[in-house]
Amino acid sequence: MLSELSIRNLAVIEYVSVKFHDGFHVLTGETGAGKSILIDALSLVVGGRGASDMVRYGCDKAEIEAMFELPASHPVWYTLKTFGIQASPEEGLVIRRELSSQGKSISRVNGHIVTLSMLRETGECLVNIHGQHEHQSLLRTEKHLEWLDLYAGEKVAETLNAYRAVYREYEKARIQLKELEDTSRQNMQMLDLFRFQIEEIASARLKAGEDEALAEEKQKLMYAVKRRDSASEAYALLHGSKGLDAISRAVSRVSDIREYDPVILEPLLEQLQSAFYQLEDAAFQLRDYRDSVESDPERLTYIEDRLDLIHSLKRKYGETIPDILSYLSGIKSEADKIENRDEHLARLKAEQSRLFAEAVALGNTLSLHRKKAADKLSGAIESELRQLQMERTTFHVQLQQSKDGETYKLHANGIDEAAFLIAPNPGEPLKPISKIASGGEMSRIMLALKTIFAAIDEVPVLIFDEVDTGVSGRAAQAIAEKMSRLSTHCQVFSITHLPQVACMADHHYEIKKTIVAERTSTMVTELGSSTRIEELARMLGGVEVTEKTRHHAQEMLDLADRQKGA
Repeated sequence: MLSELSIRNLAVIEYVSVKFHDGFHVLTGETGAGKSILIDALSLVVGGRGASDMVRYGCDKAEIEAMFELPASHPVWYTLKTFGIQASPEEGLVIRRELSSQGKSISRVNGHIVTLSMLRETGECLVNIHGQHEHQSLLRTEKHLEWLDLYAGEKVAETLNAYRAVYREYEKARIQLKELEDTSRQNMQMLDLFRFQIEEIASARLKAGEDEALAEEKQKLMYAVKRRDSASEAYALLHGSKGLDAISRAVSRVSDIREYDPVILEPLLEQLQSAFYQLEDAAFQLRDYRDSVESDPERLTYIEDRLDLIHSLKRKYGETIPDILSYLSGIKSEADKIENRDEHLARLKAEQSRLFAEAVALGNTLSLHRKKAADKLSGAIESELRQLQMERTTFHVQLQQSKDGETYKLHANGIDEAAFLIAPNPGEPLKPISKIASGGEMSRIMLALKTIFAAIDEVPVLIFDEVDTGVSGRAAQAIAEKMSRLSTHCQVFSITHLPQVACMADHHYEIKKTIVAERTSTMVTELGSSTRIEELARMLGGVEVTEKTRHHAQEMLDLADRQKGA
């Protein structure tokens, strides 16, 4: 649920911090007091677009921060994980949005900076805002099939996953077939180019790692004379009179006198002897190395030519030998497709036909499951509408199979198209829900749909911005009762001017404008028992609040408590 909302320097709000609770909340106040600004603030928190003119006049930026408390099973935690954001259900979820007077926006989720699209994807899991004139997902025809599938549950989900796997393969075969059918003179020209490239690369007989080995061998051959001469000179120095002979004489002299001072001379003698043997071994190794060094100008020329060839191929076909060999494999495949075009066409056509038939069969199975779900959904929504004083309304989930003549049209979700149709009055034809003109009817239809899908979409916060506009009397009371019952499954907020709705709330907030030092500011106050009676009395009586309106307000609250208890 949304546990706290903090707003600073947004429109006429200087600073507001509000704590919320479980259940049904109403926000009331005079027209123009700033009730919708709270909704605008929540919209910004969940990824809505902001504008620089939303920042309070004279301020550098607006700041909105919202705290959500959600169970570990809520899908938002998985969404955050895909973004690489570490978040713990025990600590809650904090979303912060800053909007500068220059129009720049910064968004943070639990301290991590996120893009607007990431914030919007997160927000879709948290808050669903419905306003009187907004186009919600439930009103968009292209979303109706998705909602029907959600309502249908696991049977449709399993079949849809199987269908999509086949559909992806079908699309792949269809695209390959189209590409192959589009071959022309250009393809034949490409075939000549491919053949030339294949011959050029294949004739080089490249091997992975060959260039590194040749470069190392080239380095050795280039300095063969220098290596041999230096090794020979070093060997001569060691075997000369100042080398091993000198050390041998030193060993003999120390050996002659060691018995006179063995404590000191014995260790020195051992060091000299060890040095002699090590130098003697090094000298023999230098001699062997000198004898092994060969100068081969022909081999050096071959290596340089080979490296030039490899370098030339790298410039054309890839940065490394494995890249070149991979490119060779690819153009061989393309050349084969062009050379054996007819065989590939026949194979792809057969594959496409097989996959199409398999997809249609799964699509028809999907349709059967969806038709059963559509009948149940239609009945469930009609039942909800009856509770909202639309007893004679007919609601129908229309399901049609997409066809092009006699052939099915496949799309990612099957072969069906869905549309929500409604006839509010007897004798009228069913029409798309988006075509309903009456604001009061639209409000109740939307509330019925929200009630059905609240448990399915797992959005914990539902906000209704004056959805009771255009209704009164028993219909208003029915809307209030419906929102109250809906709040047992999720947190519900409603901006309203109707006392019938306000009295059914579990928590009542008053939005009021104040003027301090010639500046207008909006305040939000959670009402207690006595102040709530005053606000309801104002809503009932208008400017003048009398004892009768207060008594009527108290009576409405008592009736509401009994209704909720029942």
